Amino acid sequence: MLELNNLNCGYGTEDILRGISLRVNAGEFLCVAGPNGCGKSTLLKAIARLLPFRGNIAIEGRDSAGFSRKELARHIALLGQVSPLYFPYTVYDTVAMGRYARRKGWFGSLDSADAAAIENVLTTLGLDPLREKPINELSGGQLQLVFLARTLAQEPRIILLDEPTSHLDIKHQLSLLDHLASWVRAEKRTVISVFHDLNLALRYSNRVILIADGTIAAQGPAAEVLSGSILKGLYGMDTDLLFPVRINAVPLIRQA
Repeated sequence: MLELNNLNCGYGTEDILRGISLRVNAGEFLCVAGPNGCGKSTLLKAIARLLPFRGNIAIEGRDSAGFSRKELARHIALLGQVSPLYFPYTVYDTVAMGRYARRKGWFGSLDSADAAAIENVLTTLGLDPLREKPINELSGGQLQLVFLARTLAQEPRIILLDEPTSHLDIKHQLSLLDHLASWVRAEKRTVISVFHDLNLALRYSNRVILIADGTIAAQGPAAEVLSGSILKGLYGMDTDLLFPVRINAVPLIRQA
């Protein structure tokens, strides 16, 4: 699904990431973890081509540099934290924005396929009763679900998540991630998510990469990487403190 070869990326003349090589399969929920400032968000922005980079990024065997922005949006969507600044569109209109990448021309009207995709995600995420409500009247959890619906309406092959649950209560965290896990299983798509909460990473990811000082320090099955001396060396603390209530280490996503 996605392959990175010797990726180097940063801001200005300084590289934050150095020599990143990685392959991500269809149907995989991959967690990216590591200390603050190690390059996790930079990695997602490079994959989404929001930052210049050196090296190669291939999507389904094709160099991503050859994709137009609209074509790239049919393959990759980036879902970040809820921004405090947004226009008070209705829930329906916000979700409909995800269909722009699928339209013929940027200003074309919605067709039957667009309408069906929008209705499907509204129903799946339980947002249909809120369809006419302005999004500035929603709770934080509802708003993030609307943005997830917009992302799913885009029908990308890969979703990139940059700490999407950081301001949500545990109910809305699990609701959002459960929907994504179901989407990965049902559609054989791919999720790459930055998590600071390693208990969530352990619950939802079937593979984890740990980044330290701009390079991949460790990678492998979540239950193996998120334990023992690896984390103690990376974070400088006892893993019992990182996992005060350790979730059963069986991911909700299983590799085919």
